[in-house]
Amino acid sequence: MDLKKIKDYIYWLHFQYLLVTCSYVLEPWERSMFDTIIITVVAMVVYTAYVFIPIHVRLAFDFFSQVFGNQTENTL
Repeated sequence: MDLKKIKDYIYWLHFQYLLVTCSYVLEPWERSMFDTIIITVVAMVVYTAYVFIPIHVRLAFDFFSQVFGNQTENTL
């Protein structure tokens, strides 16, 4: 791919973002505030997923391994 096609694709993605969020009707300062809030929320979701999802997966794996056999305790 040449550089012009990549640049056009990025502009197209940005235009799609403006259309989907309806932020093309906002003033520039409103758009920057909106983008800041969106970036902050996405960053918090990614961080929360990175921190807490592995813990929940491990706990679910432990639970299902005990339910479907592979029990570590003596049942006598």
